[in-house]
Amino acid sequence: MPIVNYAARELTCKIVYYGPGRSGKTTNLHYIYDSVPAARRGAMVSLATQNERTLFFDFLPLDLGTVSGFKTRFQLYTVPGQIYYRTTRKLVLQGADGVVFVADSQRQQLEANLESLRDMHEVLAEQGVDARGLPVVMQYNKQDLPRELIGSPEELDEALNFRAVPSFAADALVGTGVFETLRWTSELVLRRLGATAPGVGAGR
Repeated sequence: MPIVNYAARELTCKIVYYGPGRSGKTTNLHYIYDSVPAARRGAMVSLATQNERTLFFDFLPLDLGTVSGFKTRFQLYTVPGQIYYRTTRKLVLQGADGVVFVADSQRQQLEANLESLRDMHEVLAEQGVDARGLPVVMQYNKQDLPRELIGSPEELDEALNFRAVPSFAADALVGTGVFETLRWTSELVLRRLGATAPGVGAGR
């Protein structure tokens, strides 16, 4: 659920980037962070693990609508992808208002994507959250790799997108699909709160 700051008339919504290790979750957040004007974002916090980091920062978009007169702020988190960091993933996912599932488009990573997707649903269920009611957007990252190594967005939809949620092809290193993914996720989150949002942009 969003955090409500009545004094500042501000709603803070939490979006978690979930997915297998090295699928591009961290790359997404770095691209967004570097694109948002410094005056509109907080500091990035990094909690290092042996193989991957949990990142966090918040930002105030320039062009989002208000919810009953409240400004909207977004907190973006990543989770460590390795299966043995499940406790950390559970803590990060707790209270999420929306999820971006970042899948690795490489064909050899299909089972890792499926395992991570199952894990996400299990963690949500353990927290009493019905994943079918939570705003989720799929992102198929690394679409810049040679075609023979990756699945097309259509193939990945068939293999992973059981709920037929919005999905986007991406190359997070250069930003392709990054803000499109975030825009849809934030719109779904605000729509769930009863708001209509015109979109999210880098703001410069």
